[in-house]
Amino acid sequence: MSNHFVASLETALASLVGRADRGDDGQSKPTVVLVHGAFADASGWEPVAARLHRRGFPVIAVPNPLRGLAYDTAYLQGLLAGVEGPKILVGHSYAGAVISNAALAVADVTALVFVAAFVPDEGEALGGLLEAHADASVPSLPQQVFQFTRPDGSTGTEVWLDHARFGTAFAADVDAATAAYLAISQRPVAAEAFGEAATAAGWKTVPSWALVATKDNAIAPSLERFMAERAGATVTEVDSSHAVMLSHPDAVADLVEQAHRGTR
Repeated sequence: MSNHFVASLETALASLVGRADRGDDGQSKPTVVLVHGAFADASGWEPVAARLHRRGFPVIAVPNPLRGLAYDTAYLQGLLAGVEGPKILVGHSYAGAVISNAALAVADVTALVFVAAFVPDEGEALGGLLEAHADASVPSLPQQVFQFTRPDGSTGTEVWLDHARFGTAFAADVDAATAAYLAISQRPVAAEAFGEAATAAGWKTVPSWALVATKDNAIAPSLERFMAERAGATVTEVDSSHAVMLSHPDAVADLVEQAHRGTR
């Protein structure tokens, strides 16, 4: 990605949300890279991106392919190779695993921010974490599975969330119309994403912050809390559903600001 392309993205966002200012000390702020998780797309970051831009942060909300941890990690690393300067990586849900897996191979990552996210250790798979930390108070995700044939004749498996129950599972505190649209516009995730083990744990080296959504019905809050505390992250808890970037965008933007102030 060229610097010209990054600048064009920032200009486009500025036209929507107003001029971005420099930090309190007059210095440029790091680029905040927002990475969405499974059953979502980059548009879900819009309220957070707008707030961060008004605070003076360059922002990129990247498309996560959702093809599996190794694939998505390589994609993110390649995309960020052309973004110069310090970067804060922010991952929601499944993307927490992606940013942690990718961070050590990306230049100038100053902080990791996990938003209602997985924070696996090396050798851990997300499915294994869900099984090992099952919480009876959190219902099973209403998943639907379908298969498709690839051009080479092999079979792939995709996972969706049931449209009728998407709101309860993913966005219980988001207005009904928005939650309904999120359900029908969701992007499926490759089934192997939950079985691939992390090959790196960026949080062991990079300072980390984490938001625990205490009313999350997609990842048990107790699991979010366990992973965040194990990572030594600075933890904030918010009374929110899994879709905290939509229902509590100020809290997410505040956490990114904390990460910036804690590492500059």
